[in-house]
Amino acid sequence: QVQLVESGGGLVQAGGSLRLSCAASTNIFSINTMGWYRQAPGKQRELVATITRGGSTNYADSVKGRFTISRDNAKNTVYLQMNSLKPEDTAVYYCHPEYTEYWGQGTQVTVSS
Repeated sequence: QVQLVESGGGLVQAGGSLRLSCAASTNIFSINTMGWYRQAPGKQRELVATITRGGSTNYADSVKGRFTISRDNAKNTVYLQMNSLKPEDTAVYYCHPEYTEYWGQGTQVTVSS
């Protein structure tokens, strides 16, 4: 059974920082590229960042230079460090092993202006 547990969301003022974590089942984490996605109210879910098992990263243009994705393979955990947050970053953030149907429950990030 695949488990993905996100944490670290919350309410922060614009310009602030948050660090999201996603703990994943070993069977998924060990073989997959991991991604963070987000969905704002009334909008489609969108890619935020991905990281391969080897550490290669990819970012949406809207977060480049502000967000950093990383992973700890020993802990089966992927992180998203979010700096210089903007109100438009407000969304539910989801952890997702690429090329699978599995999604975490999501963690709410709210950035106030």
